[in-house]
Amino acid sequence: MKIRTFEYFLREAVTSLKRNGLMSIASVSTVALSLLILGIFLVMVLNLNHIASTLETQVQITVYMEDGLSDRDMREIGTRITKMTGVTEVMFVDKEEAMAKFKERLGEQKGLLTALGETNPLPNSFEVKVDKPEYVKTVSQTISQLKGVENAKYGQEVIEQLFALTKMIRIFGLLLIIFLGLAALFIISNTIRITVFARRKEIGIMKYVGATDWFIRFPFMIEGMILGFVGALCAVLILSQTYSTLTDKVYESLAFLPLIPKNPFLTNISMILLIVGTAIGALGSTISLKRFMKV
Repeated sequence: MKIRTFEYFLREAVTSLKRNGLMSIASVSTVALSLLILGIFLVMVLNLNHIASTLETQVQITVYMEDGLSDRDMREIGTRITKMTGVTEVMFVDKEEAMAKFKERLGEQKGLLTALGETNPLPNSFEVKVDKPEYVKTVSQTISQLKGVENAKYGQEVIEQLFALTKMIRIFGLLLIIFLGLAALFIISNTIRITVFARRKEIGIMKYVGATDWFIRFPFMIEGMILGFVGALCAVLILSQTYSTLTDKVYESLAFLPLIPKNPFLTNISMILLIVGTAIGALGSTISLKRFMKV
């Protein structure tokens, strides 16, 4: 494409935007609102997925040892657990340390343990972490069969519910993002169709004097891309400011909640929305022109 031809297309697109000022503002607002909603749900789904993944990685197996085992026996069991597939960390917790942690969890109610006197009913144990949540159940069952192990627990019911919830979040989030993307395309294409409809006579005249479909279509595509980009830019500015403020507030009051850090997360989301907005603007204008190109 010649530079002079591109300049003509760009000038025609800008002229059309100025000529239909109110309609252009309405189009940009529609794009911005659609992509803002899409962006909000995208951020929510990705953060929920991040929180769920973080919780999954924090799942650990507690291995309770039988009483009367020697230090050598426990070291041997610890070594065998370490060599199992999927195991990333094995930490030994003796019964005294376990009691200290239990008293700390009880807080002001630790006086309830005075009836035990010097007796410590808690067993020695290992805390085992795995690299993938799917390994938890298999590793736990394998460890339970080792000689000297009383039992291995990982909160089976709670963990299985967590895995089911995270799977549902990922599937629902993906379907929701696809739905909102299609909804945004539908709204934008119909908005641009109004602009094209207002210029249908001009398109007809251009066809009669011999203009090619490509020559007619390109200025509208540029116009759609500009509308999509500006609308996406508005959505990005609002979303970025909102997420930055939200994360600052959360880090102040709920520091334990694992939200995705602002950088480079916001940069990636912004690029996605700008590309999607521009692409939807081009595609929407192409769809809108199909009917009016048949003269």
